Amino acid sequence: MGKLRRALTLVHLLSESSEGLTLDEIACELGVNRRTAERLRDALREEFDVEERLDDRTKRFFIRDSLRRIYTRPSAEEVAALQTEAAGRRAEGAAHAVHLESLLAKVKSALDHRERARLAPDLDALVRLQRSRVVAGPLLDATAEALGAVQGAILSGHCLEFDYVAESGEQPKWRRVIPYGLIHGATTYLVGKVPLRLGRPEQEPAFFRVDRMTDTRVSNLVGCAPDDWDLDTWLAGSFGIWREEDHEIVLRVLPSAVARARSWRFHPGQALERDGDELLVRFRSGGLREIAEHLFTWGGDIRIESPEALRKVMRERVLLALGSV
Repeated sequence: MGKLRRALTLVHLLSESSEGLTLDEIACELGVNRRTAERLRDALREEFDVEERLDDRTKRFFIRDSLRRIYTRPSAEEVAALQTEAAGRRAEGAAHAVHLESLLAKVKSALDHRERARLAPDLDALVRLQRSRVVAGPLLDATAEALGAVQGAILSGHCLEFDYVAESGEQPKWRRVIPYGLIHGATTYLVGKVPLRLGRPEQEPAFFRVDRMTDTRVSNLVGCAPDDWDLDTWLAGSFGIWREEDHEIVLRVLPSAVARARSWRFHPGQALERDGDELLVRFRSGGLREIAEHLFTWGGDIRIESPEALRKVMRERVLLALGSV
């Protein structure tokens, strides 16, 4: 059965890739060596029209228009997952909820009458008993138009212009930024960088809440993120949203919580180190306030080893929680 699964997986890979895959890429995707990848490709050629194109002296393989509908129609589990996610993001007021709902409608409309009848019982059961968790947070009013303008600026390689309210009650201020990324979640953020101006210091990218943006439009000024920009690396410099100087964070997990901490992601760049019956968690990050507030959820099972700045922030948050400040 393992060989059959690999063969079916390869059929999907070659039919869904617009650029095609090299033998090395096939081997990597399937977790096999190059020779096995070659044998699987040759076996598929007996049943499918496996085509190839030359890309900088490297052959790339793909299947063009040769799959039957049975290979691509969605399962009840897949449709239910999409519907659950769309409903959850709609409940949060997420800006991209409209896109998920549009995709869901297209997936459902692509099903014929027989497929809809086959999926209906399972889909109804799964949707009824599945929810995407909606956490406490701001009531948002982000519009699909604002999100569309951000994505339009990214696609066209232009800056984005908008009026922005930094805090509730303030007057909107005009902004022009280069779009460096979109962060979806309970709140949708634009990562934007103010274009470099003659005689002014260069500014770092910053977060802008999409729900606080009005009169959002694509600028006439060209501007796009550099090719070596890595959004994931930039995000890892902070524990959450707050951007500040990063610190070497060391947390000590008490024995009662070691098992839980080993299966917990504190930070993408974390390193775990056993220290007797305890566990040390190390990572480099800013966002000390967000780290301190997260540590409240551990009920005293995690102690701050360093830096002292994080201890200071934690003491401040404790006093505020007690109403002493």
